[in-house]
Amino acid sequence: MRTFSFLFFIFFSIALQAQDLKSGGVLKPEQAIMDIRHYTIALDVDPKTESINGFTEITLNLLQPSAGLLFDFWYGLTISNIWVNGKRKNFTHTTDDLVKIDLQEQVQGKQIVKIAYGGKPAVAIRPPWTGGFQWSKDSNGNPWIAITCQGEGAKIYFPCKDHPSDEPNEGADMIITVPKGLVVAAPGLLQKVTNRKNKSTYHWKTNYSISNYCLVFNVAKYKVVSRIYTTVNGNKVPMEYYVLEENVDKAEKLLDLFEQSCHIHEKYFGEYPWVKERIAASETPHLGMEHQTNIAYGNNYHYQKLGDKDFDWLLHHEFGHEWWANKVTNRDWAHMWIQEGICVFGDAMATRELAGEAAYIKRMQQTARNIQNKYPVVRGEQVDSDSAYQTDIYGKGAFFMHTLRFVMGDEIFFPTLKKLATAPEYTYDNTVVTADVEKLFSAAYGKSLQQLFRLYLYTTDKLIINVKQTDDDEYKIKIVNIDMPLPVDIVINTGLKRMMIDKNGVTVKSDTYPQVDPSVYYFKKVILD
Repeated sequence: MRTFSFLFFIFFSIALQAQDLKSGGVLKPEQAIMDIRHYTIALDVDPKTESINGFTEITLNLLQPSAGLLFDFWYGLTISNIWVNGKRKNFTHTTDDLVKIDLQEQVQGKQIVKIAYGGKPAVAIRPPWTGGFQWSKDSNGNPWIAITCQGEGAKIYFPCKDHPSDEPNEGADMIITVPKGLVVAAPGLLQKVTNRKNKSTYHWKTNYSISNYCLVFNVAKYKVVSRIYTTVNGNKVPMEYYVLEENVDKAEKLLDLFEQSCHIHEKYFGEYPWVKERIAASETPHLGMEHQTNIAYGNNYHYQKLGDKDFDWLLHHEFGHEWWANKVTNRDWAHMWIQEGICVFGDAMATRELAGEAAYIKRMQQTARNIQNKYPVVRGEQVDSDSAYQTDIYGKGAFFMHTLRFVMGDEIFFPTLKKLATAPEYTYDNTVVTADVEKLFSAAYGKSLQQLFRLYLYTTDKLIINVKQTDDDEYKIKIVNIDMPLPVDIVINTGLKRMMIDKNGVTVKSDTYPQVDPSVYYFKKVILD
């Protein structure tokens, strides 16, 4: 019993330590001068001991002279050696999860850093929300391993610059060794599989820039079911599903829904972003995650009906992140609503496509009811993942896009949204903040939308609309708390009217009390005088 208690304590301690990790925040000065170009992650994974051993090689440019390098890396793993440009260097690995490397002289330009390490990685307590390694088994007792680390950052298992503003522009290589018979799924394209004795090594490579929390792999006794998908622009892309052997019979149906979701996303957001590599999903023991070119899927094939079509909300949502998070990436976690809110709006577009406009409106009305409004969606300009992550980055972010759609009109809104998802200045290597989004939409609208952006995203205020009866059949309707004209639907005794209303207000005549914004295009409060 003592042995069991001790082992449980060790396990729980390893898991608990990891959960203090946060990604991002104020960028450290020593890291601000580092431009990460490439990661190579080479690890031997042992499911029996639940351990990893290997190295990470980081290629970077030092933009200014420095006598040291600073990386983020969880203190629970042990570093054995560090080399910079082939020469062994002294280092310290501190309990606040920092690796400080002494270069002994001022250097600048290209640096290649190799860090050898190993140990038991942190265990995920509640994946994917509280991440780490998940050492699971399928129904046949085979190892089934997944990694999630969006909140913690990839430093939970490999040394990196843990900030969303700096992705490896030249991509990454993942060289993962597992017991023979298991399959490794990771980002990009499979380069080769090397078998020796009782082990197999999978070499995966992506040439695209990629968020460090997407540099993860899944391991299981997978079967690969695939087909070719033709994109909206006519490109042929492999579409793959890494499925447990026990669920192979469900794979073709899931690929059908994958195609359905891809068509919807491409209609609104442009061509699938990673056409030079692949579209893929891996079955995981956790619910799901947006890992680039290889999303994690764990919804257990629980489909719903939208209109008369089967639909998998989890598959569609995580796949939507290929555009919103992976292609369009927020420069700081402060602006996480861009990837989460617009992705949820993409979920609503699936409702619109498969069940119709009325079903979409009903969905957005429910979204408005679910807004908690405890904190502003954007809570500063340099915040960590814990501070940024809250419910309203999803629902209120999505509802804000719904409001913008109404204000701007479909003929302006949808092309502008697609431009955000496709124009070079907002995609791939170029990260974005809320101000970039506002300037784009304001320019397309022809009038500043800054006040609306600020109201919805930087405050917890609702749009206040005042309705005052001025005569038996006369009412003055005005906007109270922002100074810009907005279209508002008003139902009077003769029917629905759409009117431009501002702080000065408009007068309407009606035998009945006016209903303001009955379809709920605004997150609002109506004051009746």
